[in-house]
Amino acid sequence: MAQVEVNNVTVSQGVRMLFSLMTPNESSFATVQEVPKYVNQATPYFFGLILLEIVLGWLKTDGPRIKLNDFITSLSAGMMSRLPQLVMRSLELSAYIYVWNNFRLLELPWDSAWTWWLAFLGVDMGYYWFHRFAHELNILWAAHQVHHSSEYYNLSTALRQSVTQQFSSWAFYLPLALMVPPSVFVVHIQFNLLYQFWIHTELVKDLGPLEWILNTPSHHRVHHGRNPYCIDKNYAGILIIWDRMFGTFAPESDKVVYGLTHPISTFEIWTVEFLYYPYLWQRFWKAEGISNKLSVIFKGPGWTPGKPRLGDIADIPQITGEEMPHDPTWSPAMQAYVLVQFLLLLDVYNNLLKDQTILSEMTALLLTAYVLLSLTSLGFLIDQRANAAEMEMLRCVLIMALQQFGYIKPLVPLLAFPIEGETKIVPLQRHTLLFLKEKVKIILSRSASHKSCSQQRCWLIFS
Repeated sequence: MAQVEVNNVTVSQGVRMLFSLMTPNESSFATVQEVPKYVNQATPYFFGLILLEIVLGWLKTDGPRIKLNDFITSLSAGMMSRLPQLVMRSLELSAYIYVWNNFRLLELPWDSAWTWWLAFLGVDMGYYWFHRFAHELNILWAAHQVHHSSEYYNLSTALRQSVTQQFSSWAFYLPLALMVPPSVFVVHIQFNLLYQFWIHTELVKDLGPLEWILNTPSHHRVHHGRNPYCIDKNYAGILIIWDRMFGTFAPESDKVVYGLTHPISTFEIWTVEFLYYPYLWQRFWKAEGISNKLSVIFKGPGWTPGKPRLGDIADIPQITGEEMPHDPTWSPAMQAYVLVQFLLLLDVYNNLLKDQTILSEMTALLLTAYVLLSLTSLGFLIDQRANAAEMEMLRCVLIMALQQFGYIKPLVPLLAFPIEGETKIVPLQRHTLLFLKEKVKIILSRSASHKSCSQQRCWLIFS
């Protein structure tokens, strides 16, 4: 079995873990501390496959459509969803260990292949029921709808995750804690998540006999559709057998139109993550009587008084085949600026997660605030909101402050140089930002005097 010192995955393992092709021998561990952080180590493989999908999409006339605004929003949601890890351990793992330590009935051997395969099936079935409840209970849908909010279907969509979903999924895996060691559970909860990455693509059409057993891109495309035949279907994680067993399976037939039945039409990350909660609260208070109020919370998103628990499929907007994703026009210059700034932000974000155990609380807090402000500002720019210029100027000032005091390292150390009369090394990017700050001040004064529209104000920054 795997040894204590094995903490990193090989390239072969990195590829195979995305397709749930790891063996018990190489992924069984005695303690939780020995288990590699497979999800964290999957990042380069994620981006490698995303790049491959983009290239193949360009080469194919009917390849997947990838838009920069949607792409950045999906990655922003994924980044935001992992920030709670900085202040707390996974709730799934914490609850699991608590039940294991206090209530376990059996202690299956951690190094048994039978235990490994039992955990594989148990985690996958637990995910099926969590996923189904996340669609059938409005309070859980408030979190899960984030993942369905993209009107495109590509590998970046897999990374569009909810901040709040992790606070409810843990309960569905607790029965396993009565007998399966936590170290085995930690392996499979990661493998189950990783498998679901590659099925978010339109490039893979049909996998033949595997369609009967596995959750495939074809099956999962149905799950992401807003066509009437797609609603509340194909909840599987790895094995599609659960949907076939419990009556929620539907094969892909008509062309799938992706997204929510009522699209949110925004790329601003806070709206994407939390828009549904005020809506749910409003419905709750407007409902008459305690029974209807509770039904708003604990029945399906489509429920209204007098309707079935999950709502009436006839109430779903009909698909005409002429639906177009929300894709407002924005200038190539702004697209280039947002992309470059997002890539620079990714470097800060990855360093924050990598160094979280050695950073002081103040440093982690400042960098987290910078990441959140940056995601917000870039979302404002993409949406071309009225206050996008002010938000971006604030972000630039924060970058300069963080770099001045050494909280952010220059991406390329050679771009840092000493300033005369100072002993500090100041990154070249700081001087670029000083120039940008002055330009933003000029733009803001123009905007105030001419009352230009939000799109004009954002364009002027980069013209």
